[in-house]
Amino acid sequence: MKRRTFLKQAATGVAAAAVASPAIAQPAQVRWRMTTSWPKSLDTIYGSAELMCRRIGQLTEGKFQIDVFAGGEIVPGPQVFDAVANSTVECGHTLTAFYVGKNPVYAFDSGVAFGANSRQQAAWLYYGGGLELMREIFRKENLVNFPCGNTGVQMGGWFRKEIKSVEDLKGLRMRIGGLGGNVLSRLGAVPTQIPPGDIYPSLERGTIDAAEWIGPYDDEKLGFGKVAKYYYTPGWWEGSAMITAFANATAWEALPAQFKVAFETAANEQNLLMQAKYDARNPEALRRLIAGGTELRAFPQPVLEACYKASLETFDEIASKNATFKTVYDHWKAFMNQSNSWFRVAEYRLDAFRYSASGW
Repeated sequence: MKRRTFLKQAATGVAAAAVASPAIAQPAQVRWRMTTSWPKSLDTIYGSAELMCRRIGQLTEGKFQIDVFAGGEIVPGPQVFDAVANSTVECGHTLTAFYVGKNPVYAFDSGVAFGANSRQQAAWLYYGGGLELMREIFRKENLVNFPCGNTGVQMGGWFRKEIKSVEDLKGLRMRIGGLGGNVLSRLGAVPTQIPPGDIYPSLERGTIDAAEWIGPYDDEKLGFGKVAKYYYTPGWWEGSAMITAFANATAWEALPAQFKVAFETAANEQNLLMQAKYDARNPEALRRLIAGGTELRAFPQPVLEACYKASLETFDEIASKNATFKTVYDHWKAFMNQSNSWFRVAEYRLDAFRYSASGW
C-alpha cells in the first residue's frame, strides 16, 4: 500500500514538474552566405573556408548552415570587406591586408612587413590584446573579425629577371598587396594589386615584371613558374598572413549564443589546420617547381636591409598622419619587442642548429 502511494505521489510530482517547467527553446534554423577572396582552385585556402562552414553545421546539428562562394561568384574577391559590411552577405573569408587602401591599420590584423611570424601573430591577437584592438576598429565598419587561418611566412614572389641590388627594384612593376607595396614604392618599384586570376596573363604578357602570391603549393597551381623564371625568398612583407573571417555585426548579434560559439570554434580550428596543410604541402611543391626549371633565389642582404629601413620609415610616416594606426603600432611594437626576446632565446637557436646539423 505504501509503495503504491509513493509511486502515485511520485508520478503526480513528475507530471506537475513537467507542466510547471518551461520548454527549453531550441535555436531556429539559420542560413548564411560566405563570400571569399579565393578561386576554388586554391584547395587549401578556399578549402579551409569550406571546412570551417561544414564544421559549423556539424557543431549545430545542421541548424546553422553557411554556403561558401568563391571570389567573383557573388562579388569580386577584393570586395569581401564591403559585401559583408553592407549586408550583401552575412560573412566573408579574406586577407585584411587587401584593404589597406581604406585604412592601413587593417594590415596589423593579417601581418606587416618584417613583422610577426604566425605564432607571434596569434599570441598578439589572442593574448596580447591585439584582437580587442582590431575588433574595436572593425566594429566601426559593422564588422566582427575572427582569425581563421594562416599561410605562414610567404615566398618573395616570381620575377622575370634577377634582383641583384637595390637598383634592380627601380621601375619594377610588381603585383603585391598590403603595405609591402608602399614600402617597395619608396625604393622605386611600381606596386599594383590585381586579382589572382589576372596574375598569370599579366606576367606572361609582360604587363608586370614580378608578382607575389602565397607559396609553392598555391603558386604551382596557378602556373607562375611557366612565365617567370626566378622564385625569391623570403616574403619579408608577410611573415604572417593571418586569414580573417568577417561577420556582419548586425547579423552576428542576431545569432543564438550556441551558433556564435560554433562559428568561433570552427574559426579557431582552421587557424591551426590551414597552416598545417601548407607546411605539409609546400616542401614537395617546391621540389617539383625546381625540377621543372624554377630557379630559387634569396634576396641579397643589402636589398633586405634597404627594405627593412623603408618599412620602418613607412610605418613612422603613416603613424604621424593616422592616430588609429599609431595606437595599434605602438601597442604591437611593445608586444613584439618582448616576443622577439623570447623567440631569440629558444626558438631561433634550436631551429638554426637543426637546419645546419640535420642528418635526415
